[in-house]
Amino acid sequence: MRHRRRRAPWFLIGGGLALLLIPQLVPVYFTHLLILTLVYGLAAMSLDLLLGYTGLVSFGHAAYFGTAAYTMGVVAQRLQTGSLTAMGAGVLAAAVLAALFGLLAMRATAVYFLIITLALGMGTWGLAYRWVSMTGGDNGLPGIPAVDLGFGWPLRDPVALYYFILLVCAAAAFLLYRLTLSPFGLALQGIRESEGRMRMLGYNTWLHKYLAFILAGATGGLAGTLYAAYNGFVSPTDLHITASAEQVLMVILGGSGTLFGPVLGAGVVVFLRNLVSAYAQRWLLILGIVFIVTVLHAPEGLLGKALTLAGRRARPAASGTPEAAGARPGGVVAEQATEPEQEGA
Repeated sequence: MRHRRRRAPWFLIGGGLALLLIPQLVPVYFTHLLILTLVYGLAAMSLDLLLGYTGLVSFGHAAYFGTAAYTMGVVAQRLQTGSLTAMGAGVLAAAVLAALFGLLAMRATAVYFLIITLALGMGTWGLAYRWVSMTGGDNGLPGIPAVDLGFGWPLRDPVALYYFILLVCAAAAFLLYRLTLSPFGLALQGIRESEGRMRMLGYNTWLHKYLAFILAGATGGLAGTLYAAYNGFVSPTDLHITASAEQVLMVILGGSGTLFGPVLGAGVVVFLRNLVSAYAQRWLLILGIVFIVTVLHAPEGLLGKALTLAGRRARPAASGTPEAAGARPGGVVAEQATEPEQEGA
């Protein structure tokens, strides 16, 4: 575990540099795929706050993603507000929806929690499908304007939009990372391990889970507004159970409880969907094989497996150093130096 923690920052620095440089080196088509990876990765990270850190398996997380996207589109089109205002309205709508759904979902545990979140998510999908005057129904909501930062410079260029989305996702990821290291985040992990013991220690476990549920919904909503800003279109498909299941798949592929692993899982799903599907009609079969192999040989996820392998390689080298053998800086082995003192005592 200690080796994994030591190497995690190096993985993050390397991944961050790669995300900065790749759009300058690859065709613009891959920049589009990277944008989708960041957007879905942020949504999967928000789900990981529930699934990986709190132990709550939600199968309706796409509801917040799609609600925020719809809200941003409706506000931007009908109220003619700025892009950032519309995005704020989308995140607020997702947070309010999560607060309402959380009051119902937190009454259940385990598989019952999963079923309730699934039912609530499907109810949101049905509302988007039937409320034609507001959402466009099955035709979706097209024509969502591009992001305008207020300088008269709408981000229509894919590379410029990519860096804007990267900046937003990095800020959100940093806040989530700090949250998981805070006493609140550590309490969530304690609830995941043993809720009864945390309750006996005096923690209000219901309130902790409820706040985590709202934070996850709001962050998922932020990802939904970025998706609407990029795609310019949102449809009921973005709220369907398949979208929620896809987010769960991204979390498990990347590594549940690793926070940044779901971004890796999102990248695998996005690239398989867009690249492999161009050459093979049954790309879902390939995705299923990748998922099964990952679960069998890397149950901790792709990022968790990479950190574990890096720790194993470092451990033999560390064990061969004088410090690891108990030697002091002067070359005297600690155990040998303490023996005479014990005899004299």
